[in-house]
Formats: sequence, C-alpha cells, structure tokens
Amino acid sequence: MAIPYIRESSAVEARSGLDPWTRAELPLPPMPRGLEWLKVTGPGVIVLGAAIGSGEFLLGPAAFVRHGLSLLWVVGIAVTLQTIFNTEVMRYTLATGEPVFTGFMRTRPSSTFWAWVYVVLYFLQVGWPAWAGTAAGAIFFLFTRRLANAPDANVIYLIGVGTFLLCVVILSVGRRIERTLELLNWTLVVAILGSFLVLAGLYVPANTWAAGALGLSGFDLSRGTFDFFPVGTDLFLLGALVAYSGAGGVINIVLSNWARDRGYGMGERAGYIPGAVGGQHVALVHTGFRFDGDAEGMRRWRGWWRVVGADQWGVFFTGAILGMILPAMIYVTFLPRGTDIQGLGISAALAQGITGTAGALVGGIIAFLGAWILFKTQLDQLEGMTRAITDILWTGSSRLRGWRGGDVRAVYYCVLAIAVLWGIVALRLAQPFLLLQIGANMAGLVLVIGSVHLLYVNTRLLPEHVRPPMWRRVALVAMAIFYGFFVVRSFGALLG
Repeated sequence: MAIPYIRESSAVEARSGLDPWTRAELPLPPMPRGLEWLKVTGPGVIVLGAAIGSGEFLLGPAAFVRHGLSLLWVVGIAVTLQTIFNTEVMRYTLATGEPVFTGFMRTRPSSTFWAWVYVVLYFLQVGWPAWAGTAAGAIFFLFTRRLANAPDANVIYLIGVGTFLLCVVILSVGRRIERTLELLNWTLVVAILGSFLVLAGLYVPANTWAAGALGLSGFDLSRGTFDFFPVGTDLFLLGALVAYSGAGGVINIVLSNWARDRGYGMGERAGYIPGAVGGQHVALVHTGFRFDGDAEGMRRWRGWWRVVGADQWGVFFTGAILGMILPAMIYVTFLPRGTDIQGLGISAALAQGITGTAGALVGGIIAFLGAWILFKTQLDQLEGMTRAITDILWTGSSRLRGWRGGDVRAVYYCVLAIAVLWGIVALRLAQPFLLLQIGANMAGLVLVIGSVHLLYVNTRLLPEHVRPPMWRRVALVAMAIFYGFFVVRSFGALLG
C-alpha cells in the first residue's frame, strides 16, 4: 500500500537550505533468531574489515613491538567510544533514511559550508593511498621472500597502481555495491581472525597471553607496573593508533551510508547505489523521512535498534578487540621489543619473522593474508570516500540529480575515477606508512569534530521520540575530550 507523504514547512531540519523531511511509516524490522542474526548484520562487518587493515594490522603492531603491550589500554577505550559513536550515527539513518553527512549539512551556517568541510576532512584522512602501498609491500615479499627497501620503490609503486585498478574492477560489479563489500568482508574477517587465533594458539606463550590481557588495563607485565605512556613513546604513532583502534574518523561516519544502502530503518525507503555491471537504475532519494512516535512506530524502532546493537556490539566491537589483541601478541612473540617496522616492508615484517621459526610455508601464508587484508582495506576506504562524496553531491546539487536521467551511478563512478587518479599520483609522495600515520591523526581530529556535531544533530534535529538518552550524550562529549587529548599531543609532538 502506498504511504502518503506530507511535506512540512519551517522545519528545523530545513534551516540550512535543504528540503524538509517527509512523513512516512517506519518499515517493519526483521525478527531474526539464532544464526539468522548473521543475515541482518552487515555494515558493522564492512567497517570492521577496514579497521583490521589499518589499526589492527599496521599501526597496532608498530606501536606494540616498539613500546610494549601496556599501550593496549587505549584500544579498549577507543573501541568502546567508537562503538557508541557508530550506533549514534546509525540512529540518524534509522530515523531518517539519510546518511549522517546529510544531517551535518542540515545545520547552520549552510549545507554548502558543511559539505565542503567534510569533503576536505575526508580527503585529508583517506585521500592518501597508504593501504595500496603497504599491500604492495606484502605482495612483493610474497613473490621475492624478502622485505622491500628503497631500491624497490618503483616496483612497489607499480604493484600499488595495480591494486587501485583492481579496486575499480571489483566496485563495478554487483547489483548493490554495499552487498559486494559485505560479502567480501565477511570472508576477510572470518579468515583473518580465525587464522590469527590459530597462530596465537600455536605460537604465543602463556606469559604473552597474560601480558595482552593485562595490557588492556595499562599494566606492563614484563616490568611489573602500570605504564600508560612508556618512556620514549612516539606520540605521533600513538595518536594514529588511538584514532585507528576500531575504524577511525570518516570511516565511522560513512557507516551510516552503508546502513542506508543495507536498508536499515528508513533506509529501506531511500534507495541505494547500484553497481555499474549487474546493477539497475535505482531512484535514490535526496531527502529523508520522519515517523510518528506512536506505539506501533516505537515498537518497530526498538526492533531496528536491536539489529543495530547486534551489528555494532556483536560484530564490530567484538571483532575490533580481537583484531587488535591477536596480531599484537603474535607480533611481539616473533619480533623483539624496540624493533622499528615503519618502512616499505612493514606489512611483511611478521611474515619474515615467522618464517625463521615456523617455516617458509607459514611465512608465505602470513604474507598472503597481509596482502589480502591491506588490499581489502584500500578497497573499503576508496569505496567509502567515493560513496560519501557522491551522497554529499547528490544531496546538495539538483543539477547532478538530473544528470544522465537521475542515475546516481554516473556521479559515483566519476568520483571514483578522480579518486583513483589522485591515488596513483599520491603513491609517489611519501612512504605508505607515513601516509597512513598522517591519515590516522586526521581521523582523530575528525572524531573530535564529528562527535560534537553528531551530538547536536541527534539532540536538535531528530524528533524527540528517537533522541539519545543522557548517558549516550555524555559518551559523545567524553569521546571529543579523549580524542582531543591525543590530537593535541600528537600534533604537538610533530610540530615540536
């Protein structure tokens, strides 16, 4: 049955120049049981896949091998705060069907101002092709059985270019791009966490397991004391680790875009971005909806909120904690404390270290997993940036919405082409790990800005019946303070 839409005038959500929401019924939520929960989760595993390839596989090991497992205390706090942030991002999308970037554009001074702010922030964080470069290092080791160094820079560059082109191929196939990412990331997460768990069970000694568990509280087992900031801590590296423990910055925010395309809540009425090959023209709306807070509406809302909880606390939170602790313990088992693994071969350092103990076959498996993790992360980051910018343009420009018959794929793939061309150029600018640290520290700044902005949007624009409770508001303020502390220390160390 068709749902009547009633347009509202002088609405608070329209004060920045965008169209007001229209009224509609909240779609019925799924009611899964047992293993059926795996079918209704999805956005959480995409953002988890991106997280494992940045903080968990690169920044975490670099920090823990150098400074010890007591730094794991920042991981527990960061992942908890990010999970709360993620659920609040998805709250906006459940209630309206819009990505939260659109919610940010609905605040003053204007939609155009905030569109530019978040496009620039997105570029400064994710516009650096760090994952393609680090994946290239793992692929290089896989075929040559040695770490890449300065004379191999041209080979690493060409492999990195190849990873970008492969990303374009994958993102061009499938009926729904979000679904393609979801399936790939389920494969990634299960394979990677399963492999790390087996390796940890086989090779990590009991005292290292204990050190990892105690490290979540900041306790250094080897020294018998709490050590929250070990002497000589690289603060720029630590700031990057804090931001990318979990997802980080704009990747947390773009979660709402994936939730919209997954059809969560009002996202079911909004449409999605289809693939170029296998997808069909989909009418993607540029403005969202609101629903009444009557008994039926709130019953449906609580059903959707259960799905969000399973997606974020069950998949993202659990996977992010395991994804950080397991590689950390494996790395410190095979590499001596104080080792600096920040060069071209960072992604293959574990493979080289484990080869001497477990043999070439296991080392080759680790190198393959590293290459797959990092390639998949580059795919997620590239798609997330393309998707976010596409949605911002789609919301803000009526001219683009009318271009080529209103087919959003035309905008999406133009943005993708520009992002790939820039990435190919940027691969030449600096070593991949440095690019990763720059992007990660920008992610910390994004989380400071985004947590405050999200608090405003969810408590001022959303209808009262779906606004967050007080404890969640306090958590967003705490998140701004937590990340602000590390951003100040990180950039202070860089400038000093």
